[in-house]
Amino acid sequence: MTGEAQPHPRHAVVESLVAVAAGRQPADLVIRNCSLVNVHSREILPEWDMAVSHGRIAYCGPDAEHCIGELTSVVDATGLMAVPGLCDGHMHIESGMLTPARFAEAVIPHGTTTMFVDPHEIANVLGLDGVAAMNEEAMLQPVNIFVQMPSCVPSAPGLETAGAEITPDDVAEAMKWPNIVGLGEMMNFPGVISGDNKMLCEMAAAMAAGKVVGGHYASPDLGRDFHAYAAGGAADDHEGTREEDAVARVRQGMKAMLRLGSAWYDVEKQITAITEGNIDSRNLILCTDDCNAQTLVDDGHMNRVVRHAMACGCDPVVAIQMATINTASHFGLEQEIGSLAPGRRADVLLVNNLEDFSILRVFARGKLIAADGKLLVKPPRANWPPDSRNSVRIGHDLKADDFCIPAPPNASNGKALVKVIGIIENQAPTRLMHAQLPVKSSTVCGNPKEDVCQVALVERHAGSGKVVNGFVHGFGYQGAMALASTVAHDCHHMIVVGTCRENMALATNRLKNIQGGISLWRDGEEAALVNLPIAGLMSDRKAAKVAAASAGLSRAMEESGCNVHNAFMQHSLLALSVIPEFRISDRGLVDVQRFELVDLFGVD
Repeated sequence: MTGEAQPHPRHAVVESLVAVAAGRQPADLVIRNCSLVNVHSREILPEWDMAVSHGRIAYCGPDAEHCIGELTSVVDATGLMAVPGLCDGHMHIESGMLTPARFAEAVIPHGTTTMFVDPHEIANVLGLDGVAAMNEEAMLQPVNIFVQMPSCVPSAPGLETAGAEITPDDVAEAMKWPNIVGLGEMMNFPGVISGDNKMLCEMAAAMAAGKVVGGHYASPDLGRDFHAYAAGGAADDHEGTREEDAVARVRQGMKAMLRLGSAWYDVEKQITAITEGNIDSRNLILCTDDCNAQTLVDDGHMNRVVRHAMACGCDPVVAIQMATINTASHFGLEQEIGSLAPGRRADVLLVNNLEDFSILRVFARGKLIAADGKLLVKPPRANWPPDSRNSVRIGHDLKADDFCIPAPPNASNGKALVKVIGIIENQAPTRLMHAQLPVKSSTVCGNPKEDVCQVALVERHAGSGKVVNGFVHGFGYQGAMALASTVAHDCHHMIVVGTCRENMALATNRLKNIQGGISLWRDGEEAALVNLPIAGLMSDRKAAKVAAASAGLSRAMEESGCNVHNAFMQHSLLALSVIPEFRISDRGLVDVQRFELVDLFGVD
């Protein structure tokens, strides 16, 4: 069984919807005797029925007996609650290390029927062709996967080099594509604030097309710069971590997106804006941003976020609104999705109650697609272009010497003062730290006793194999080990962290040979591997298999001394040159506070 490629347009079936609601024509499906969660009126309506025709709700009321014919499928939902299908307001499919079809497989049983995705990860590797491939497969799915055109490729021009570049002309062209609903998160907030022509032209192209501009203001400064960024046209923002961040965004007419991903726990600190404050909850939206396959398989997706919001003190119906109608309204799709009302796509969840929020059945476009946690459909897969499986271009095998860091001439007493990337558990930002590291044989070395090891970025798009070296604090690695990955937000070169240069070379060459993924080496042997052959970012295997490989990686990281929660996400963000404070790129070390390249040694 497969889903229809696209739902019937409402205008094309309105005659049937009216006829079914009036009782002149039988419905395809009737769901009876449910307690319906009405997100428009913020009510729970007992013993209501829904009648569905052509994948859309025709009737929603106390008794749909008049809609039932001989061929109508009738579902008795006595004792159950009907909830609109859940919407993820901002996410990156690539973070699940899965293709759109495989991601849909993973989240459908958890009740996600709509996703708003920004494929800027694959855009940084394959450019516009990568976005088109993602959009093509997204449109085949039995659930709604709306695509936002990536805005910042590269995300930090002048500070990094991506595998491709997105231009304002590309954005304007993509706004004409079917299924494109807006511009992806505008990460280059300093560019917007300073009036960068390219960034403003991209935003203008989206606004001219009547599309939503996604925001990304990754700074705690809510002064003049924040106001300048808001003036640029960003309609939402998911980078808030404090209550005042949510409040400030809402006051500027933006939607505050509160995220709970695999590593981001930003709901609890911001939801107090409505649970303790007076901010209108209609302006808050729940999202995941980044969820890996392990989280999807073990913990869930948007159902997990809704439960978390409830656990943080949010009224259950309000939490559901923040994952349904608020999201739909923000993207101008409230007449299509986000509620259980006439004309809307029949994306319906039947749950046991709002306290447990256990999802028993999932309907999308009027079809039963999951029951009791089991997928009942086979999401279609597209044919990925050959270039997508040949994206790791290093040019030559690397050696341990490529990861040597020569000591500066002024190093004294066998020590060198260096800048260090300091990771922050469960958060995207890093700290700029400093450390006095030992010098041995004219080479600066890490210091595992002080939790400082090496980090290197290996250029993998142009085939140069250039290596930029630095240091990182916070992973806790011990012994001779290295972890390499072609998932390295946002430009997705290869990022390598290790305590041993020989193992760093082994891990790098392994990924070169298999064309992408994550490889951990310990004492000269591979301890874990996650194979990601599509753009070095995604697998077309089932989520459970990718999750199992990811679980093996997590165990290997722990066995190497790392006890950081969801540590791989921290690893993959070491090159994210648009979030403060300190990062590494193919051009050098980046002070994100000043948006400047800086030297490894000394204090600026």
